[in-house]
Amino acid sequence: MRKPLPRLGVNIDHIATVRNARGGEHPDPVAGAWAAIQAGADGITAHLREDRRHMRDDDMVRLQQLCESENIPLNMEMAATEEMRDIALRLKPKAVCIVPERREERTTEGGLDVAGQHNRLVPIISALNDNGSRVSLFIEAVAHQIEAAAKTEAKVVEFHTGAYAHALDDNNQDKADDILRALQEGAKHAKALGLEVHFGHGLTFDNVGPIAAIEEGMELNIGHFIIGEAIFMGLESAIKEMHRLATQARYG
Repeated sequence: MRKPLPRLGVNIDHIATVRNARGGEHPDPVAGAWAAIQAGADGITAHLREDRRHMRDDDMVRLQQLCESENIPLNMEMAATEEMRDIALRLKPKAVCIVPERREERTTEGGLDVAGQHNRLVPIISALNDNGSRVSLFIEAVAHQIEAAAKTEAKVVEFHTGAYAHALDDNNQDKADDILRALQEGAKHAKALGLEVHFGHGLTFDNVGPIAAIEEGMELNIGHFIIGEAIFMGLESAIKEMHRLATQARYG
């Protein structure tokens, strides 16, 4: 029996980043999402940050309408705040990923402290579940955070792969190997606790293979690299190449 392929969720945030750098309405991230879907994306991911530095509220509404019409899941990334909870409850995306968020960071760095924020997270997760959204928690692949996630009503954990990517960028293969082993062990632990496993952050053509090969992983969420690479090779080619590399890694 063939191992299931990891789904590819394409994060279109940075199409909005380019738009917002100049002002106006172009390029439209929703048009980018449609192009990604046509190119074979299995889902669309978008992070509505509190400071609205890329995605805007109306973008999310239009994205949800597009994804519903195309029968493709929208994965809304959000901070664990009342404002974002209420927006997600109105929007009703297929999936919600709760991530840590600091205003001074360039992008989400590190995982959510589920163990330390359990009492704050559980009511938000419960409300989103009751509203029909599947909730994932963006965490590090460490045992106490995985176990804390399993004690919530979240169905998914998305493991932060940024440290793995950064170690490879720094030519620190030993550190990268250690992090990869932690991701592999974390995936097994999470699956044993009944959680679906996703991976995301910092993944590229060069480093995605060992992550995609982790058989417990059911989804890869990749944005910045795909959008950046689309400048040179086109969005369709970038998505197809990422799919090809993930397939090659999973099937050997």
